[in-house]
Amino acid sequence: MTKLLLDTSFIITAAKNKLDIFEELLDYKLIIPKQVIVELQGLAKSKINASLALKIVEVNKELFTSPDLKTKNTDYGIKKYAKENPTTIIATLDREIKKEVKNMKMVIRNKKKFDLI
Repeated sequence: MTKLLLDTSFIITAAKNKLDIFEELLDYKLIIPKQVIVELQGLAKSKINASLALKIVEVNKELFTSPDLKTKNTDYGIKKYAKENPTTIIATLDREIKKEVKNMKMVIRNKKKFDLI
């Protein structure tokens, strides 16, 4: 089963656009790093979409693994993880991550569908 690592921007945007990542991405082994969950917790205090995204993640916690990237900087940790795991797809909307990571990437197109690039 192909692994798919979800970053903070991807999860928040999916929640905002009412895309069910846990239903739509059943064919993947989902990975949401601990650092992404911590970022969602911090953002949930001030952003409604982040709060919704965090609730969705918490309700579905049995559907993904949550490794520790062993870094305080989430983006750096994701880039490092991607280099160490080149077959893992990175689900992100972050320009810097998309630019630097050579792995296949998943994005959200037209606010309604997931697309591999």
